[in-house]
Amino acid sequence: MAVGKNPAIQATRLFTNNAAEKDLEQSRQANNHFVNDTVHSISWENLSVTVEDRRTKTPLTILSSASGHVEAGKVLALMGPSGCGKTTMLNALAHRLTSSKTKTTGTIQVNGQAASASKLSYIARYVEQEDALIGSLTVKESIYFSAQLALPSAINKAERMGRVKDALHSFGIEGQADTLVGTPLRKGISGGQKRRLSVASQLVTSPKILFLDEPTSGLDSAASREVMSYISRLAKQLNLIVIISIHQPSTTTFDLLDQIMLLSSGKTCFFGAREDIEPYFESISHPIPLHINPAEFLLDLVNIDFAIDKPAANAQLDGIHQSWSQSPNAQNIQSSITQLLNTDRGALWHIEPSSRPDPIFQTLTLLHRSFIKSYRDVIAYQVRIAMYLGLAIMMGTVWLRLPYTQTSIQTFINAIFFGGAFMSFMAVAYIPAYLEDFQMFRKERANGLYGPLPFTLANFLIGLPYLFLISILFSVIAYWLANLRPTASGFWLWVLYLFLDLLAAEGLVVLIASLMPIFVVALAVTAFANGLWMCVGGFLVPPGTLNVFWKYVFHYIDYQAWVTQGLIINQFKTTIYDCAVDNHGGWNCMYPSDLMSEGKIRGTAVIEAFRYGYGSGEHGKIIGIMIGIIAAYRLFGYLLLVLKRT
Repeated sequence: MAVGKNPAIQATRLFTNNAAEKDLEQSRQANNHFVNDTVHSISWENLSVTVEDRRTKTPLTILSSASGHVEAGKVLALMGPSGCGKTTMLNALAHRLTSSKTKTTGTIQVNGQAASASKLSYIARYVEQEDALIGSLTVKESIYFSAQLALPSAINKAERMGRVKDALHSFGIEGQADTLVGTPLRKGISGGQKRRLSVASQLVTSPKILFLDEPTSGLDSAASREVMSYISRLAKQLNLIVIISIHQPSTTTFDLLDQIMLLSSGKTCFFGAREDIEPYFESISHPIPLHINPAEFLLDLVNIDFAIDKPAANAQLDGIHQSWSQSPNAQNIQSSITQLLNTDRGALWHIEPSSRPDPIFQTLTLLHRSFIKSYRDVIAYQVRIAMYLGLAIMMGTVWLRLPYTQTSIQTFINAIFFGGAFMSFMAVAYIPAYLEDFQMFRKERANGLYGPLPFTLANFLIGLPYLFLISILFSVIAYWLANLRPTASGFWLWVLYLFLDLLAAEGLVVLIASLMPIFVVALAVTAFANGLWMCVGGFLVPPGTLNVFWKYVFHYIDYQAWVTQGLIINQFKTTIYDCAVDNHGGWNCMYPSDLMSEGKIRGTAVIEAFRYGYGSGEHGKIIGIMIGIIAAYRLFGYLLLVLKRT
């Protein structure tokens, strides 16, 4: 009796299938808020992508006339050698090709209707190849904040936490719920767990379509199989559409895929169900040998980068492309797309205006997340506080208990310049912490969770208490050790100017790091900018003799210059200094004032001698200018984020 006709085996299969369907239905009921019941399919026809060649300025085709479709509950893998166009294909489907030099043609439809980028952001999530996670948050907190930022305000806290627990359970990371993701100074979860967390953080927002760029990148075969097993199972349990780019999956990982789209040189070599790939390639005289990984064979077949005989390899690849374009499989795709469109047309998802939290709620959520990071992440503020305390001790002991004589006037001025300049210069230590936040912002913004305004506001507000604390701690040590103007008003004005100095310096760091989000580059440019401010601030070269270009282009927008002026006015506004005695017993005063006959120098004479052009009572004007500079840095940083989409 044939195996396929054996009643016992048929009964066993029927029982197994029924059990699997029962488990699937139970899983869907347990995670009913994640189940997709509105988006039935995504399809694309004649999708092509061209970019402008930087050297020749001519169009360069990256993707050519690709067509395909995926139904809910299926996993489609975009495969091919490096440079074949699979990531471009993924980004095109997700509407992530935003560069002005990139041109996309063709149609992308969801449920038979055109899917714009704004509409797609409500139903789709994109998990990038690099895990953009905040290392100082726990696994549970990472998922929780994703839910807070994406789910409608109408969903109460209990339901949000229920979704978080379901996501933890679905991805098998309940045991790591209270474990930190991991920072450079503290080990966290494994690479495979980070990949699952990245997907779980997007799943908790109830997407209908998941795009994953190289979800197995950097993982060994066991971890890759584990991650893909979860993704495949969740696609079926939650009826999701999952589209991934993957380079060379193992045999067991390959068998987990539902559909394959094989690309090479931007053109389609195959599109269809996983089980159809062997018979198709056998039909075009390229059978897949037994006992070999099909994915490995296919990639070797369509990869011409390392071919010894280039003309023969190109001819073979052209033949594969031509065979596909003329095959019945390719012709059937169009009819399948048409059938899907006729079935799904009119079943477009509905987007409610209240389906996203309002900007105020988003800002408060980001502020909450930043607060947790600020006290857990040693690099963010704790190292900076320790660094500034060390700087304060050094300054206070170098300029220790300066006497109020004319020989100390220049020394006081040097101490003031050092305190203001180096406080702002050391703000470069904030770059690593900001870049982590910035990468998270780019990912969450691309997924439509929030825009630049909540991010900018939260980033500014979280720094206020810490920067004020740094100003206080630094001043308590350095101010009194150096014997600066020993009054309460003098001390608090010093604190205020240092606080404004740090706010401006951090605003500059945010602006530069947003423009050039590479640590070494941002560090170098920020250090250069601070060196420039020191040079044109008026201390090293008096404003009266400063080159006209530097004076009128940079001097008046130099926050260090204004801080130095304010601190000098604060120190010398009411203080009096003793003159030296000459060889004849008379007074030798460095700065003439109305107290010269008494052997004294009034501090206002020092202010006038330095020709800063401000009277001793104009603190309000300088503080107003500083606030304007701080606001300008933050405004330019915000506008940069608005304009910089990628």
